[in-house]
Amino acid sequence: MTDDPGREPYAEGKVPRHVAIIMDGNGRWARRRGLPRHAGHRQGMKAVREAVEGARLAGVEILTLFAFSTENWQRPAIEVSALMSLLKHYAEQEQKELRAKGVEVRVLGELDRIDGAARAAVDRIVQATAGGQHLRLNLMISYGGREELLRAFRDIAEKLAEGVLKLEDVNEECVESHLFTSGLPDPDLLIRTSGELRLSNFMLWQLAYTEIHTTAVLWPDFTRDDFAGAVREYQRRDRRFGRVNAG
Repeated sequence: MTDDPGREPYAEGKVPRHVAIIMDGNGRWARRRGLPRHAGHRQGMKAVREAVEGARLAGVEILTLFAFSTENWQRPAIEVSALMSLLKHYAEQEQKELRAKGVEVRVLGELDRIDGAARAAVDRIVQATAGGQHLRLNLMISYGGREELLRAFRDIAEKLAEGVLKLEDVNEECVESHLFTSGLPDPDLLIRTSGELRLSNFMLWQLAYTEIHTTAVLWPDFTRDDFAGAVREYQRRDRRFGRVNAG
């Protein structure tokens, strides 16, 4: 930790290096207020800012947000269009501030499915924030955990058939090198909002030993204080990774 006076004091334990968030509850937030679903998604953008700031102040190195799943493509066309517009809006509106705060944005997933305008905006925010040293922000868009694994297994099978890989080369490191998150450490902490207790096809390989924190807070109401609370709960956990501590 640094001596930054604006940074949350986490004196009780080690801060997670990598935090992932399933951002859930936008639709319920809007429904409870008699608003259309896209209003919840728009309000959720404020929660993204809160989470980024919470991670930055805590000293987290990597923040991964589940922004749009492969299953989300099956939602009504008007909602998908609204989500793509919000993605474009976020990329255009936030890139200057993220760059100033040293946040490097990466976008991971099946990006070929994103429409032209949103894809161009995504490419611009990635380019504008490249080299940020304070926080790596991964936006998982058009992403699904099973699809990611199938993609990896197909790539490995092709390399086996071509003789590029040998059977004995196929191990955990090999699989990890074919995932969208290649080169990144697995998440230490997963936060899921809205009180749901499921992974929703998110990072199925990477979350094998991740600590999970759930909160009833709907995503649009999530704040940096909620982020800090999740980190403090994480610090009270005893992470054994399947092993038994001596003594």
